[in-house]
Amino acid sequence: MTVVIAGAGIAGLSMGLTLHQLGIPFRIVERVGEMRPLGVGINLQPNAVRELYDLGLQSRLDAIGVRTRQYGFYTKTGLEIWAEPRGQFAGYSWPQYSIHRGQLQMMLLDELRLRAGADCVVTGTGVVRYETGPQSAALILSDGTKVEGDLVIAADGIRSAIRAQMLPDEGEPIWNGAIMWRGVSRAAPFLGGAAMILAGHDTQRFVAYPISATDPETGLADMNWIAELRVDPGRTMAKGDWNKPADPAEFLPSFEEWDFGWINCPEMIRNVAGPVYEYPMVDREPMARWTNGRVTLMGDAAHATYPVGSNGASQAIIDARKLAASLRDHGVTPAALEAYEAEMRPRAEGILRANRGAGPDAVMQMVEDRCGGVYDKIDDVIPRADLAAHAEKYKRLSGFSIDVLNAQTAILGPMDRAAE
Repeated sequence: MTVVIAGAGIAGLSMGLTLHQLGIPFRIVERVGEMRPLGVGINLQPNAVRELYDLGLQSRLDAIGVRTRQYGFYTKTGLEIWAEPRGQFAGYSWPQYSIHRGQLQMMLLDELRLRAGADCVVTGTGVVRYETGPQSAALILSDGTKVEGDLVIAADGIRSAIRAQMLPDEGEPIWNGAIMWRGVSRAAPFLGGAAMILAGHDTQRFVAYPISATDPETGLADMNWIAELRVDPGRTMAKGDWNKPADPAEFLPSFEEWDFGWINCPEMIRNVAGPVYEYPMVDREPMARWTNGRVTLMGDAAHATYPVGSNGASQAIIDARKLAASLRDHGVTPAALEAYEAEMRPRAEGILRANRGAGPDAVMQMVEDRCGGVYDKIDDVIPRADLAAHAEKYKRLSGFSIDVLNAQTAILGPMDRAAE
């Protein structure tokens, strides 16, 4: 009764931790030989934080993340469109975290190896293809070996080899013509600290939030930022590569005037403390099926979407918990995979389609279209009740509406927790 997992990213590691919690044997295979804390900042929504807390990871999250206090949208000149409290500041029973993606991944890896043993994750060999049969499934690895189990779970990202085998004619991820440049700078937090902001509109925007505590002596924190521009659609892009280095000189001139007083965007770009990464805004079309026999998909392998709504990593964690709960209820069988897909695939498709145009940040372009981002009162452009309704609609779609989440029973209850 063994589960084989392809990929040791946030999705695969969350799956491993949850299977260990339930006492289900597993093995993870990872293409990268030496795992390092790559990437920049991400956010974990309260629905995903709840699941990590149920895995006993609260103190470890607090050690590497910031409990997000506020989330807001602003015009290209820094005028507030909509701002709201987040996490426990909004009334959730759990916080939202702003956190370095690589540090989160390494924390999950470290915790998994502590609990399940160092050999539970095999690195340095990629997945070439899978096999599925009446009684078992297997991954065929790049070194020619085969890893067999009762089930195979693909958590191998947007360029999943398993997805590619299921959809051999799918081709490259779909690019929408925008590029994000991402970096981390030492800077003073804004708007009272622990705030996340998005400024601009569909063709140009800037995102920033702290991912470390503020140094009491310097008043500075590690500030994650994203500069995004629409570019020539004929440009050749390395789609789906989160770690491609970039030169800030390529995009800095477009943001030179974006000093709003309370945040200085060009200064933050110039003061970047490490590498800047370039990433095209890509996603994939929803799949008609995630499951083939004893093999199924999760995370970006199943539903790669635009990084809108700070929701990608959270959905991967929820996938892991829902899939594990299905294994608990149906056994380590194809029926468990089918039940998981029936619940999660329609939700994931809804989020993917919303992120293409009607995500929570759609209000930024609405304001730009109606008044060019210039107004005395936002209510003269969009009533605040409409802004609140728009924000709530996305929360409900993504599974983190305050009242609904607080009232829900845990995906995996206390009886399923592994002994500490």
